[in-house]
Amino acid sequence: MTRDELLAALAEARDLPDGAEKVAELDRITAHADAADDVRLGIAARLALIEAHNYHAERWRMLEPFEWCLAAHDRDPDLFEPADAELLRWYHKWAVAALRDTSRMELARAEATLDDLDRRLRADGHSLHAVYSLRCRIADHVGDQAAARHWFARWRTAPRDEHSDCAGCDPANQARLLAGWGRWAEAVEVVEPVLTGVLGCPEQPARALAAVLVPYLRLGRYDEAAQAHVRAYRRHRHERDAFPFLADHLRFCALTGHHERGLEILARHLGWLDRPYDENSAMEFAAAGALVCRLAGAAGFGRYPVDRPAHGERLAARLTVAALEADLVATAQDLAGRFDARNGTSHQSGRVAGWLAERPLTDPVPLPPDGPDDDWATTGPIPPEGWTAEVSPLSVAAVVNVLEERDDRYAVAPDGTVGGRWGDALIQFHRVGERGEILHAEVVALRRLSADRLAEAYEFCNAWNHDRLLPKAYVREGDDGALILAGDVTTDLEHGVSAGQLRVLVTAALVTGAEFAAAVDALP
Repeated sequence: MTRDELLAALAEARDLPDGAEKVAELDRITAHADAADDVRLGIAARLALIEAHNYHAERWRMLEPFEWCLAAHDRDPDLFEPADAELLRWYHKWAVAALRDTSRMELARAEATLDDLDRRLRADGHSLHAVYSLRCRIADHVGDQAAARHWFARWRTAPRDEHSDCAGCDPANQARLLAGWGRWAEAVEVVEPVLTGVLGCPEQPARALAAVLVPYLRLGRYDEAAQAHVRAYRRHRHERDAFPFLADHLRFCALTGHHERGLEILARHLGWLDRPYDENSAMEFAAAGALVCRLAGAAGFGRYPVDRPAHGERLAARLTVAALEADLVATAQDLAGRFDARNGTSHQSGRVAGWLAERPLTDPVPLPPDGPDDDWATTGPIPPEGWTAEVSPLSVAAVVNVLEERDDRYAVAPDGTVGGRWGDALIQFHRVGERGEILHAEVVALRRLSADRLAEAYEFCNAWNHDRLLPKAYVREGDDGALILAGDVTTDLEHGVSAGQLRVLVTAALVTGAEFAAAVDALP
């Protein structure tokens, strides 16, 4: 392939939905770049590959392309555009977290990677806020509570800068640690600005709500816990990268006696355990799922059937709750043992044992209606009675129905693409995937930038992706050489979608897409 052909293939690969197909295509382009000894193209392909791995299963696979890029930058920084060099530093944080959360890599490698990040930030005069956060979470992971609390204090007092996690996610991360230490009231207090909307990002408040589910229960604030669970799970059930938060929802169900709902959530996401986001979240999912099964069995659900999908050489099977519990306990204990063997502690095995020993804290708490709330249904008419009830495969007609209900103007192309203009954005909805089960929304800002503003365009998109979840922003070159600022929102609807849920997803894409385009239009 020629260089122009590889660049075109790279641009197309960046636009693919996150998943195995995107990773495979980026791997192929990387191999061609290396064969041609094209270092700049190899850098561009690997930066895209790092991001693809971060939003797909087995996040630890980003480490090889990250370390290659870091070594290339150290050899010749001029190979990197300023925006890509800054992006590489952001990926440095991802690499530390990925190393921490897999037992495949030595703990010393995670610590050395973090020390390297510390050195680079110090050398450039940056705040160590992000470093203190990572040091705290590594210390907590290995059970060094004194060190964790030390770094936690440094983290909370250090000045924030462009390398910090966003202002909405930082408190949620702190709340999760405080909850693990049994400091329930402090955990709720630290996320209060996120829950009230003073601080936020597109990931919030769902992640903050998940972090305080158990603290709410421990404080006896059962109604707030129920509302938090329903509101957060409404989003997390659709997002593959929300797998790390499913353990919170499972524990909520177990500790409140919602046995049947817990089993339904477990069954819905059981297949995700076969290709988890990382080993740490797999361990927690398995432990929380085992707790659901254990308490459900004690409540008379021992023969309740749960379908486990096929994976690799394992055949699909219908398991009883008791049989599934045994499998999940074994999985959780095995992963905890692997972490402890790597870390030289018994902390993770102790955590798993503690979770498995938990008992319900209250009788079943009434749950609020499981439908879109005001935060999600931003605009448009209230759906008719029963509109949210039936789950069906994603279809063009379903997307059109949402836009009709919103009274939006749109057009349907012969290939089924549904598109229109919202504010300063052109937005198209595509069905992709083997069965058309993935909803892919593509956003293109009407305003173009001149080719000489490439560094500025990258800087804008990197800042947007740092602060906002939707849409995922990127830059591409138009046929006339002008720079196109675009973004996408992708949701896997393998298990179907109700009309109400689809309305939430479409509305979120339209609202955030219009906001993105307005921000582009506001550039100087």
